[in-house]
This record gives sequence, structure tokens and C-alpha cells, in this order.
Amino acid sequence: MEKKLEFTDRAKNQIKKITKSEEKKYFRIAVQGGGCSGYKYNFSFDNNLEKDDILFDRTIIDKASLEIISGSTVDFKKEMIGESFTINNPKATSSCGCGLSFSA
Repeated sequence: MEKKLEFTDRAKNQIKKITKSEEKKYFRIAVQGGGCSGYKYNFSFDNNLEKDDILFDRTIIDKASLEIISGSTVDFKKEMIGESFTINNPKATSSCGCGLSFSA
């Protein structure tokens, strides 16, 4: 089964914009245990690829995290309360009000 991750145009444009600098070569998405619903999304920047990383243009995600969010769509939203990356994960059975924590 192919591991897939979709990116909206808004997300692609924002990632391209913030990774233009030499200091921020890659946008990293990771899924970690914790959060109020079991898992939490972690967005950060990295200049190095690790051996278990998968590269999606300028975004990297480790194989274990991709396993959990495969089939998801990454978006970037601008709202009155601020700007943020979001992940629409069809595997999530519940999520937290913050949008960064979920269970699968």
C-alpha cells in the first residue's frame, strides 16, 4: 500500500515561503504520543534528512508518523485567532479542540 499525503495549494505555498531561507531547509511533520487525545502533531523545521524520513518536496516526515497520517491532507489556515498548519486525518477517530491532538 502506497503511503500518501496530500498538500493544499495554501500549505505548499506557505511551506515554500518559509523554507526559502538557508536556516529552514525542510518543514518537518511528526506524530508523537501525548496530547489530550493520544497523539499530537508536531510541526518544526530541519536541515537534515534522517534515514527513515520520506521527502515530499520540501516537507519531511518519518516513516512511523507517515504510517499514522497516511491519506491525510495538510492545509494552512489563516483565521482571526492566527495562522496554522492543520491536518485533516481520515484515520482520526476523535480530536481535541486545539486541532493538534487526536486518537486513531
